[in-house]
Amino acid sequence: MAIDGEARAGAAVVGTSLLAPRYLVTTLGAVSLVFLAAFEQLAVTTVMVTVTTELDGRSWYSVAFSIALASSVIGTVLGGLAADRRGPGAPLLAAVGVFGLGLLLAGLAPDIGTFVAARLLQGIGGGALTVTLYVLVAEVFDPVDRPRVFGAFAAAWVLPALIGPLLAGAVADTVGWRWVFLGVIAVAAGATALLLPALRTHGRRSEVAEREPDSGRRLALAVVVAASVVAIDLGGQAEDVLGALVAGLGVLVTLLALRPLLPVGTLRAARGLPAVIAMRGLMAAGFFLAEIYVPYLLQTRYDAKPWLAGLALTVGTIGWASGSQVQGRLGARLPDTTAFRVGTALVLVGVAGQLAIAALHVGPWAVPLLWVAGGAGMGLAYPRVSTAVLAASAEDERGRNSAAATMGDTVSSATWIALGGLAFTAIGGLGSDAAFPAAFGLATLAAAGATLVARRTA
Repeated sequence: MAIDGEARAGAAVVGTSLLAPRYLVTTLGAVSLVFLAAFEQLAVTTVMVTVTTELDGRSWYSVAFSIALASSVIGTVLGGLAADRRGPGAPLLAAVGVFGLGLLLAGLAPDIGTFVAARLLQGIGGGALTVTLYVLVAEVFDPVDRPRVFGAFAAAWVLPALIGPLLAGAVADTVGWRWVFLGVIAVAAGATALLLPALRTHGRRSEVAEREPDSGRRLALAVVVAASVVAIDLGGQAEDVLGALVAGLGVLVTLLALRPLLPVGTLRAARGLPAVIAMRGLMAAGFFLAEIYVPYLLQTRYDAKPWLAGLALTVGTIGWASGSQVQGRLGARLPDTTAFRVGTALVLVGVAGQLAIAALHVGPWAVPLLWVAGGAGMGLAYPRVSTAVLAASAEDERGRNSAAATMGDTVSSATWIALGGLAFTAIGGLGSDAAFPAAFGLATLAAAGATLVARRTA
C-alpha cells in the first residue's frame, strides 16, 4: 500500500525539526491557529450563560452552540472542495476571514439574533479552517515529519483546555464577555501572517483540478443537514404544536440527508465500521450535550462565577487527557473494542451523574467529581476511533470514511444539542426544576446508546 510504503521509507529517514528554518514560521502559525480555535470553543462554553443573559436570549442558549456545529459541516465541505481544486492558500485565508468576521460580530452583537448569526459564520469559517490547514500541512511538510505536526496540533489543545475556561471566566468577570471574542481577532491575524510565506510557495495548484462529479451533491446535502439541525432548535423556540412539528421534520430531514454521506448501515449501527462511526456520534452527542449544561447549571442554580464554573470543564479535560495517555501507553495491549466498551461506560457514568445531581439537587461539589469520569471515557475511546476506522477501510476509502466519522460526530452532536435545547425550553426553562434533568436525561440517553453500540464494533 502506498501509505504504508511511504511510512516505511520515512522511518529510515531522520525527520527535520518542526522548528528548523524551513518549517519554523509555518509551524508557529499553524499551531497558533489550532490553539486559538481550541481556546475559542472552550471559552464560549464558559461565557455563554453570561452572553445569553445580557442579550436577553436565554431561550437561544442551545441554538448558539448547535448552529456553529451544524454550519461547520458546510465549511468542511466547502474548504475541502476548494483546497482540492485550487490549493489551500486562498481557501485558508477565506476561512480565517469568515471566522474573524464571526468573532467581530459576536463581540459587537447588540442582540441575540446578531450573535447567533455570528456563531453561524464562526462555524463555517472554523470548519473550512481545519480542513484547509490539514491540506497545507500535506503540501509543506515532508511525509516523515507530518505525524509530529499533527502531534503538535493535539498538544495545542491541551493548554487551552486547561486554562481556557478559567481565563474566559476571568475576562467575563473583569473587562466583559465581549473581549472573549474581540481579543482573539488580533492574535488570529498574527498567526495567519506567519503562514503567508508558506501560502505563497505552496498555496496554489499549478493547474486547477476539475470539480469532483458529486461535489455539488455533497455541498447540497451539507447545507440541508445544517439547515435541518437549525430547524430543530428554532422549532423549539415556538413552544407550540407547529414548533414541535418543525422540530420533528428537522430530525427526519437531517437523517435522510446525512445517510448518503455515511457508510452503509451507520444509522442502524451495523456491525464493524458502521457501528464504530455510530458509536462515536452517540458518545460525542452525550458528552457535548451534557458539557454545555454543566456551566449553565452551576451558574444559574448555584450562583457560581463564570471562572469557577469553567473549572468543572477543566477537570473534565484533565480526565480526557489522562484517559488518552492511558490508551496510548497500553497500545495494542488494549484492544479497540475494549477501549470502546470501557470508554463509553465511563462517559455514561459522567453524564448520568450530572442527571442525578440536577434531579436530586446534590451540591455543586459533586459536578467535577463525576465529570472527570466522563472526560476519562472520552480520552480512552475517542482516539481509538480513528485507528479502527482506518483498519476497517480499504486503501481507497480511508479518506472518505475518516471524513464520514468526523461529519457523523459533528452532526450528531449538533442534533442532540438542538433536541436538548428543545426539551429544556419545552419543560419550562429556568422556571422549572425539571428543565436541567430533561437536558441531562437526553444526554444520558445518547451515552447509553453509545455503550450498547460499542458491543457491535468488533
